[in-house]
Amino acid sequence: MTTVALPKPDVEQKPTKGYSGKPRTLVIDDDKVVADTVAMVLNVGGFEATAVYSGETGVELARSREFEYLVTGVVMPQMSGIEAAIEILKLLPKCKVLLVSGDSDSCALLQDALSRGYKFEILAKPVHPAVLFQALRSVGTALF
Repeated sequence: MTTVALPKPDVEQKPTKGYSGKPRTLVIDDDKVVADTVAMVLNVGGFEATAVYSGETGVELARSREFEYLVTGVVMPQMSGIEAAIEILKLLPKCKVLLVSGDSDSCALLQDALSRGYKFEILAKPVHPAVLFQALRSVGTALF
């Protein structure tokens, strides 16, 4: 079995009252195993990650809690990850967004978001933890 050293997040954060000082990260995926696994990897790697299983739930959580990062699947029932990201960015404009997808339908959803003025970073599933951490360190602002 190979052991992978998880890098510490090199992001500057402004701790708030009752806050651990770790980068708060919301993970959304309709596949519970994927969402829980990504959150677990992020938590081990120095983030404070919370997993939810629908775009709607993610948006509701973002109404009551600030997140520095959003990692979301793209193709999900009811609300896509891109729609959830756009709604969350309306609530949390400084949130950095990273999409992960294993679905070919993602291209059309990305084009639609681009036509609306949103550009997102996307990684293909499955994502190796080292790639995930590197992408989170380098992800830019989600809005043009």
